[in-house]
Amino acid sequence: MFDVKTVSLEWGGKTLTLETGRIARQADGAVLATYGETVVLCAVTAAKSVKEGQDFFPLTVHYQEKFSAAGRIPGGFFKRERGATEKETLVSRLIDRPVRPLFPEGFYNEINVIAQVLSYDGETEPDIVALIAASAALTISGVPFMGPIGAARVGFKNGEYQLNPSLAEVKNGDLDLVVGATGNAVMMVESEAKELSEDQMLGGVLFAHAEIRKVINAIIDLAEKAAKEPWEIDLSDSTADIKVRLKELVGADIAAAYKLTNKSERANALNAARDKAKAAYADEAPQTRMVAIKTLKKVEADIVRTAILKEGQRIDGRSVTQVRPIESIVGFLPRTHGSALFTRGETQTICTTTLGTKDAEQMIDGLDGLTYQRFMLHYNFPPYSVGEVGRFGAPGRREIGHGKLAWRALNPVLPSKEDFPYTIRVLSDVTESNGSSSMATVCGGSLSLMDAGVPILRPVSGIAMGLILEGSEFTVLSDILGDEDHLGDMDFKVAGTSEGITSLQMDIKVAGITEEIFRTALAQAKEGRAHILNEMTSALGEVRGELSAHAPRIESLQIDKAKIRDIIGTGGKVIREIVATTGAKVDIDDEGLIKISSSDPSQIEAARQWILGIVEEAEVGKIYDGKVVNIVDFGAFVNFMGGKDGLVHVSEMRNERVERPGDVVKEGQAVKVKVLEIDPRGKVRLSMRVVDQETGAALEDTRPAREPRGDRPDRGDRGDRRGPRGDDRGRGGDRGRGGDRGPRTDRGPRDDGPAPDHLPAFLKSDD
Repeated sequence: MFDVKTVSLEWGGKTLTLETGRIARQADGAVLATYGETVVLCAVTAAKSVKEGQDFFPLTVHYQEKFSAAGRIPGGFFKRERGATEKETLVSRLIDRPVRPLFPEGFYNEINVIAQVLSYDGETEPDIVALIAASAALTISGVPFMGPIGAARVGFKNGEYQLNPSLAEVKNGDLDLVVGATGNAVMMVESEAKELSEDQMLGGVLFAHAEIRKVINAIIDLAEKAAKEPWEIDLSDSTADIKVRLKELVGADIAAAYKLTNKSERANALNAARDKAKAAYADEAPQTRMVAIKTLKKVEADIVRTAILKEGQRIDGRSVTQVRPIESIVGFLPRTHGSALFTRGETQTICTTTLGTKDAEQMIDGLDGLTYQRFMLHYNFPPYSVGEVGRFGAPGRREIGHGKLAWRALNPVLPSKEDFPYTIRVLSDVTESNGSSSMATVCGGSLSLMDAGVPILRPVSGIAMGLILEGSEFTVLSDILGDEDHLGDMDFKVAGTSEGITSLQMDIKVAGITEEIFRTALAQAKEGRAHILNEMTSALGEVRGELSAHAPRIESLQIDKAKIRDIIGTGGKVIREIVATTGAKVDIDDEGLIKISSSDPSQIEAARQWILGIVEEAEVGKIYDGKVVNIVDFGAFVNFMGGKDGLVHVSEMRNERVERPGDVVKEGQAVKVKVLEIDPRGKVRLSMRVVDQETGAALEDTRPAREPRGDRPDRGDRGDRRGPRGDDRGRGGDRGRGGDRGPRTDRGPRDDGPAPDHLPAFLKSDD
C-alpha cells in the first residue's frame, strides 16, 4: 500500500531519519523527519498556475507545535491549538528566510509549506528538524527549488563547539547559533552569544556548515529515491528590450533621484520617474504594463548597485564604512522607569524600560510546559514611521522577528534574577525608519535599561551591514539605508558590547556568501559598533546608581522552608493580611525566598518586620509590641511578632487584683508585653504589668515571688490547716501534703452494705 523511502544518518550523537511515501501522499512533497524522539511532518503544496496579475512570489511557511507531541493538553479555556504563538512565528520565519532566495526569479506560483511537530522528546529543539524536513519536502516535490539546504544548531562551552546541544546545554553555554546553508554557501544565521569574538562566531558558522553538508547529502539520497519529475516552467527573461527602453526613458532621472540625500525628496523624485515610465506604457496591454513596472525596479537596482560597486558612491553620499549621525537622549519621559530617544540618521525609536515584580512575568504555555519569562522586549512599527498609510494594530511576523533579534542582543548582559529580582520589559516604538530599526532598538533599549538603573554588564550597540555582490566583486556597506537593503544582496546585523558579540543575524538574497565576505562584514561591523557605542556614551556613560522614584523596590528575604506555611496561613489568610495592611506585594516561592515589593520603602519595611516576626522565635525576657486579639475570663490573648499569640493571664495585667480582663484591655488595643515563659508545646505566657505601657521599658517586679508549695511555712501541714473532717472520713494532719500519711487509724470500721458486683474481688472485702 505504501511506497516508503527512507534515509538515515548518525548526526550529533543521534539518528536523523527522513521518510516519505507513507504520510500526506496527496501533497506535492511530504517528509517525516525524526531526530532522537522528536518527529516533524512537513508537507509542501504548490499551485500549478500563476494568478492573473501576480508579480511576486507568494511563499507561505507555517510551523505548528502540537501539544500532544509532548503528552500535554493546552492550558486555558480553549483546549486546542489556536493562532500561532511567538515561538511558532519565529520558527516559521526561520524556515522562510533561507528557503525563499532559492526559488528562481520570475517564479510566481503560490507555495504552501506546513511543518507540524508530532513528537517532542524535551531535548531536541524541533526548529532544526522542521527546517530540514521543509528542505527535503521541497527537494522531492518537483517545484523549481534550487536546494537542498540543511540546518544545524551550534553551542559553545569551554572553548569547544557543540553540535545540536540539548536545551540544558544551550542554557548553560555561551552560544546559541542556528545556521541554514546550501552545500556551497551560508544562507541564514540566527544567534545569541555571551560576548564572543568575531573569530569565535565565524568558527561556529563554519563548524555548522561542515555538519550541514552531511544532512544535504542525505536529502540528495532521498531525492534520488523519491523525487517527483521537475516542473517544466518558462523562466526566460523577455524583458531585455523593455529594460533598454526604460533606461533611455528614465535612467537619468532615477540616477539623479538617488543622489538626493533626503529620503522624502528622493522618494518624490523616484515617484515622478516611475509615473513618467507608466505614462509611456499606458497604451500597452495590461500584461506588458505589469512587466514594465516590474522591470523598472531592476533598472533602479542596476543604477544604484553599479554606483556603489564601481564608484563607491552610496545613495546618501556616505563612504561604505561611514555611520550616519547619531543623537541619544535619556530620561526622555518623566514618569517611565527608564527611557531613551535614539536617532541615527532618519531612523529613530523611543525605548522605555518598565520594572515589575514576579507576578508580571510572562507565562508561556508550550511543549516544555508552563514556563515564565522575566525579560520581554516588544517592538512596534507604525506606518507613519515610513510616511505611509497602513494597518495599525497587533504586531505581525516582522515586528515579532525584529523584537526577538533585539531581545537576543540585550539578554546576555542582563543581571541574574538573584542579583536583580525584577521583571523587565523594554518597549521600542519606532517613530522614523530608513535603515535598521531593530539595531536602533538595541541601542535605545540598552540606554533605557541603564537609565532605569538596571545593572547591565555593559552597554550594547548594533549595526546593520549590506552587501553588493556581482560575480567575484563585492562591497560591504556599513549602516545601510532602507533602499540599500531592498536593492542589495544581504542583511547582516551584528550587536554586541565592547568585549564581544551578543547577537548575529544574517539573511541573504543570493545563493549564499563566502567566508571572505563573512570575515569582511564582521570586521567592518566591529568598527561600526565601536563608533556607535562611543556616541551612546555621550548620553549616558554608566548605569544610574539608583532606580527611578516611580519604580517598585524589591527586597528579598530567605526563610526556612518549614516556615512557609506560617507566612501563607490557612487559605492564604496571613499573607493576604500582610499585603492588605502594609500595602506591599509579597511573593514567596517553594524554596522559601520571599520578595517584598513596593514603591514606598516604609511599606516594604513594615511587611519585612511582620514576616520576621512570624519566622523568628520568641525570647524569654524580651519585650514586644502586641495587639489584643481575644479576651477571655482568665485573661487576654495578645498577637505579637506578627504571627504569634500568647496569653496574658489576668494576674499579669496589673500589680493589683483585676476582676475582669475587659476592664483593662479591649480587642484591637496595642499593648507591650514581656515573654515570661514558653512551655515545651510552644505556648507563650506573657505579662503586661512588668512593662511600661507608654515607653515599653521594663519595670521592676514588686510582687513577691512565689515559693515552692512544699516549702511554704505559712501554709503548714494540710491536715493542720484543714482540721478533722469527721469520724467517717477523717483526713487528719497525718495526710497533710509534705508529711507522712501514716496508718489510717481514725476511720474505724465502716459498714456500707455488700460491695457492688462490678467491683474487683479485692475491693469486696469486709475488712
